Amino acid sequence: MFIEELDIEGVFMVEPKIFPDLRGVFLEPFSQPAFRKAVGHPLWVAQVNCSWSHRGTIRGLHVVGLPGQARYFNCAHGTMLCVVLDTRIGSPTFGKHLAVEVTAESRRALYVAEGLAAGFLALSEHVTVWYLCSSLYSPTTTVSIDPLDPDLNIPWPRDHEFILSDMDRNAPSLREAEERGLLPFYRDCQARYAELDAMADIYP
Repeated sequence: MFIEELDIEGVFMVEPKIFPDLRGVFLEPFSQPAFRKAVGHPLWVAQVNCSWSHRGTIRGLHVVGLPGQARYFNCAHGTMLCVVLDTRIGSPTFGKHLAVEVTAESRRALYVAEGLAAGFLALSEHVTVWYLCSSLYSPTTTVSIDPLDPDLNIPWPRDHEFILSDMDRNAPSLREAEERGLLPFYRDCQARYAELDAMADIYP
């Protein structure tokens, strides 16, 4: 398994090793030792989510208030465009985003640390996505950012009508979320990452 950090701190691409044979393929979508070595601490999993989406569906962009929620995305069927937005006020890359195509064929996964907003667009007719979450769903601390905010300039393909939840369609822009005090601070996220690294020493 190969894991590398991308252009936004706290975002890692995971490339599993695939073993094909006459029966099909075998792979490890997640390896705790490899993850811990690359990221600096284990991924403590509190919840596993799975979604099935029609083509054109956008889920997100969502960020959870600190202590936050880290997410480990994997595409089980189809193709999705996964987008991560740096919502950490004071971060060198605040307001920047990256977009990565993740497919069931490639078997790649994407890890998104606490304090970052993430979401995805279903590119194929149907897409099944599962993701490991470091904390339970918290509706009171989950913040949605308008994925179609023109100031973000996210390269969503425009060849299909978008399908969004009411929460995401009516979400504030990044600027509005910042003005309303809904976003985490980079310094607090850094402290949280250091805390997780320190906790790694007690992991069995």
